[in-house]
Amino acid sequence: MIMRLAAILVLVSALAVSAGAQAQQDFSKVEIKVTQVSGNLYTLEGQGGTMGALIGPDGVFLVDSQFAPLTEKLVAAVKRVSPSPIKYLVNTHVHADHTGGNENFGKLGVLLFSRDQLRGRLVRPAGTAQPAPAAALPVVTYDGPVTLHMNGQDIDLIPIRAAHTDGDTLVRFPGLDVIFTGDYFRSTGYPNIDRGNGGTLNGMLNGLVMTIGMMGPSTKAVPGHGAIVDRTAVITHRDLILVMRDRVAELKRQGKTEQEVIAAKLTADYDAKVQANQMTADRFIGQLYAELPAPRPQGSN
Repeated sequence: MIMRLAAILVLVSALAVSAGAQAQQDFSKVEIKVTQVSGNLYTLEGQGGTMGALIGPDGVFLVDSQFAPLTEKLVAAVKRVSPSPIKYLVNTHVHADHTGGNENFGKLGVLLFSRDQLRGRLVRPAGTAQPAPAAALPVVTYDGPVTLHMNGQDIDLIPIRAAHTDGDTLVRFPGLDVIFTGDYFRSTGYPNIDRGNGGTLNGMLNGLVMTIGMMGPSTKAVPGHGAIVDRTAVITHRDLILVMRDRVAELKRQGKTEQEVIAAKLTADYDAKVQANQMTADRFIGQLYAELPAPRPQGSN
């Protein structure tokens, strides 16, 4: 019980430090990097999740909005590659580094898209967070696949069920052979199954399997965080989750507590490969422990 309480206090302290650091960050020092991915499709990297921008005469379609203080810089970055107005924006999931700029873009007249569940999370956020203002709320929501047609491309918005969160969307540009995954796949660090926002282990695995099935040998996957990768890297990420799931399941079957499993440092042989820090490694192992069923009592049928 004491170990459990200590772990909770450490986690609360870490979250408080993280929130404070974010609040104190000087966004004026952030520069927006614009990179052509394929044809008329670009990435925008500033602070937080990687954004996408499909440009052309029909207007600009954005993937995600990063943090609110960066909107002016993001708009200026888009203008460097296209004179067309920003018309549409889709959120891949609810976290602030992907939705924080929604209100600003909404006030600029950009039409916001998202899963039904994501909008619901913005309206009724978990914990003590304040509801998002009306201008930040997606106007078009969906719970099944949606396809937009603009700038000579198809844009597929594909729900990924209860993975990183319960409102994840895969954004696919089939004509350019590029997908944007948001944070249910990341090419750096360990997965984050945000159980407080409806994420699940099985949903994460199912989403990765679906993604792998959509990808060919030349498909580019743009993760929410990390470098652009190919199908092999997504398979490797899926396999990492399976390995860690089985390691945690074995110790839980033996009756180990969550803190005992975390203390076993099950990720040690992967830490350098995924460039993760200890806090995110421990978080991932804790999430797996919580997701896996409790061992059955001896003698039960």
